[in-house]
Order: sequence, then structure tokens, then C-alpha cells
Amino acid sequence: MQHQLLAGKNGIIFGVLNEQSIAWAVAQQAKAAGAQLILTNTAAATKMGTVRQLADSIGAGFCIADATNTDDLEALYDYCVAQLGGKVDFILHAIAMSPNMRKKRAYDDLNYPDLIRTIDISALSFHRIMQVAVKKDVLNRYASLLAITFMASVRTFPDYGDMAQAKSVLESIARSFGYRLGKTHAARVNTICQGPTPSTAAKGVPGFDQLSHFSDIMSPLGNPSVEECAAYIITLFSDYTRKVTMQCLYHDGGFSAMGMSDEVTGLLAARE
Repeated sequence: MQHQLLAGKNGIIFGVLNEQSIAWAVAQQAKAAGAQLILTNTAAATKMGTVRQLADSIGAGFCIADATNTDDLEALYDYCVAQLGGKVDFILHAIAMSPNMRKKRAYDDLNYPDLIRTIDISALSFHRIMQVAVKKDVLNRYASLLAITFMASVRTFPDYGDMAQAKSVLESIARSFGYRLGKTHAARVNTICQGPTPSTAAKGVPGFDQLSHFSDIMSPLGNPSVEECAAYIITLFSDYTRKVTMQCLYHDGGFSAMGMSDEVTGLLAARE
């Protein structure tokens, strides 16, 4: 059932790649909820994905921009205000990439310039998005800004590599900027910790299938889907969550609160 929770609101979605990405599902549901949208990604990602086709299919604007480049962000915001006819009410940061992981570098054999690049792309870009938005004065009062994270920021997942550090920085940025934007714009800044869902980004993590299976049988509600994550994000962009800020919000079927489940106990017993 669709509700017009975002009617009259303008939003920007960073990181849309293809139909398996969380950002893609968010774009579809935000449009159905009444929002005007601008979709954006880098030139390289645009060539690899199908974001232009999505923008055309839902009637959204599209602008190539690298979130690690201040000039690109300034041009993007100018385009958004002109295209949308006003300032922005919500922004989704769905950007993550590790050169070390792509090169299959072990955690104890990292290339440090690539580690810095991982943090720049996956975390500092969120700070830059907000900093430039404030300087360009493109945020409406009560705006909602959200980034997607993973619990590797606070727990160890051996195959998650240097992305764990990037997610820790990302969450810290959300808290620090959340305070400032709350004071100046009555805006909120949060991160959403999605469970191991087979999105485009997650499938690039080694051992993902095993982790997804484990979390599914550990979670009382099971793993959330990409579409369920998008639906939760829509509520965080709506006026119903104006006092939720500086939080890391878990959307994982209860996985993060579990110690052991009957299903896992049964599997272990069967192996004895």
C-alpha cells in the first residue's frame, strides 16, 4: 500500500546503480510516495549501471556527480534547485567502495593510499555532501539526511576489510553533523544499519552468502529485503520522524540483538 508520505518534498539520491541496489528501491518508493527526485552517481558508475533508465522510467532528474569532488557537488546542487524548483528536503547517501577489496587485498596487507581512498569515497563523501549543501544553502528546514552503514563498524567481520573503518567514520560524521544541522536547520542526520541483504554492494563482500544465511537463521524476523529497507527509509524522510537524529538505526530483523537462536543451536547439535 502506498501513502503520500513525501508529497511536496524534494530529494537527492546518491549511489543509484542498478535494480539490485538499495538506492534504486528507495528512488522507486520515494517517487511513489509523492517526492520529486534527482538521482546521481559518478560517470564511471553510470556507464556500468542503469541509473539513467530508472530516472527516465520514474520521471526523475539525473545529474552525474562525484561526491568526493566539491566542484561536482556545487554543480549538482545548482542543477537540483533549478530542476526541482526549490531547496532539498531529504538526501540519501548510498555510496561505498573499497579499492583494497576490489583488488582482494587482505586486511593485514592493505595498500594505504587505497585505504584513504576507501574512507574518502565511503565516509568523507557524506561530510562533503552536507558541508557543501550548507554552504550552498540548499537544505530546507526539517530536512532529513541518511547514509547506509553496516554493523562491521562496531563488530568484526573478517571479510569486510577496510570498509569497517569507513563505516565507523561514516557513523561518527552523522553524529557530529547531526548536532550542527539540528541546531541550524532543525534537520536530522542518521545512518541505517541494514542486515546482510543481497544488494549490489553486499554481493561484493567475500563470504556474503554464508553471512546472509547465518543472519537469516539468527534473526527472529529473518533478513530484510532491499524493498523493506527502502520502505523504512521512506519513513525516515517523512515528517513522522522529525525528532529522530544522530542515531545508527538497525534494520536487520533483530540480528544485532541476538546471541544464539534455536536454529543455530540445532545445526551445531546436528554436527556433533
